[in-house]
Amino acid sequence: MLKKLYDRCVELARHKFSKPLLGFVAFIESFFFPVPPDLMIVPMVVAKREDYFKIFLIATVGSVLGGLFGYMLGVFFLDASMVIIEFYGYEEKVFQIQDKMSTRGGFLAWLGIMFLAGFTPLPFKVFTITSGVIGFNLTVFFFICLFTRGLRFLLVSYLTYLFGKKFGEFIEKKGAVWFTLAGIFIVILAAALYIIFFK
Repeated sequence: MLKKLYDRCVELARHKFSKPLLGFVAFIESFFFPVPPDLMIVPMVVAKREDYFKIFLIATVGSVLGGLFGYMLGVFFLDASMVIIEFYGYEEKVFQIQDKMSTRGGFLAWLGIMFLAGFTPLPFKVFTITSGVIGFNLTVFFFICLFTRGLRFLLVSYLTYLFGKKFGEFIEKKGAVWFTLAGIFIVILAAALYIIFFK
């Protein structure tokens, strides 16, 4: 099933309406769809290298709007939200997080988790919906989505622009590991800077 969805997304990248389709896939991926937009970004940039920046923008805007939609699902439709969260096996963690959100440490921890969810292969949709369920600050949520998703899609688009199909093959084989390592490094760096300048 998942393999078919992957293959279908790659096919959509060759469609004459690939750009709006990319925006749609990026949108729904942020609150329930299991296939990341990267699978469309790479072949689209390979096919039309000069459009890499436009492709990055479309994916980012679609993903952030989808994230906001996921947040609203968490706020207003708890039962439907929990179905999605349970599907990915995170239901127990949601209630643990909710108990800790009243503390400053809980807020900062969720901020770091949200960054990793937006930048790495963690299921972003679970964390957008959970942010609504736990009442995470909406303004902070919006900017962390914008930054993390924008950074991720910019890197994928630009590196595909530079290296073409070779980068696409790299993403397929080792992309998950490298995005995770980069995300963890940035979170650790941000935490260190916070301790140095604000503690």
